[in-house]
Amino acid sequence: MIIIKSQREIEQLRKSNAIVAEVFKELKRRVVPGVTTNELDQIAEEIIRSKGAIPAFKGYRGFPATLCISINEEVVHGIPSQRRLKEGDIVSVDVGVNLNGYFGDAAMTLPAGEVDQAGKRLLEVTEKALFIGIEKAKGGNRLFDISHAIQVWVEFHGFSVVRDFVGHGIGMELHEDPQIPNFGSPNQGPRLEEGMVFALEPMVNEGTHEVKVLSDGWTVVTADGKRSAHFEHTIAITNGGTEILSIV
Repeated sequence: MIIIKSQREIEQLRKSNAIVAEVFKELKRRVVPGVTTNELDQIAEEIIRSKGAIPAFKGYRGFPATLCISINEEVVHGIPSQRRLKEGDIVSVDVGVNLNGYFGDAAMTLPAGEVDQAGKRLLEVTEKALFIGIEKAKGGNRLFDISHAIQVWVEFHGFSVVRDFVGHGIGMELHEDPQIPNFGSPNQGPRLEEGMVFALEPMVNEGTHEVKVLSDGWTVVTADGKRSAHFEHTIAITNGGTEILSIV
């Protein structure tokens, strides 16, 4: 069941997502060769708590950190550690915030130093895929119009969309209905309407769409070891179109 949010609830979600955006504003400066992923995690947690909010991921189903940080062939759910970023790494960072019971969620893949042309293209295509999906997230369309548009764009550029992990509804829970795949047929799924709030998040691989989970039980990697990128925004469907709540 898709929960329709009131204007008051969307205003609260706007506040929690504003904190997410503030975290990314800082992380975009801090993702550089030599920094450890633990240091990035600490920076994010300090910002979130300074705003009176709580890291949404920390403790969620046992996850041990504030950020998910996934590097190169890691797709999602990487655990921060003493690992230092290297020149040319592509670094996917996922941030979740709980402010007074309302959740914010976004992700982006950032370059550490100078990334090769193939890596830059992967980032550009994935970020554009997110905004193509957002363009379809408007009242009157169907849910899988979003999914289809993302898939067509990604595959046209020779990449693949991850199928085992999907976007989701969000609000007073971090993950709500519906699940929002990044692939599918158009004109399918529930009709979209004002007050729906979604976290859209294409995960795009250089090679196969297939993935596997490492022995830590969290870190998802590409099955073929090729690189992956991940971009996500929390959006609200309004009577005027779509509002990106987590915009940086």
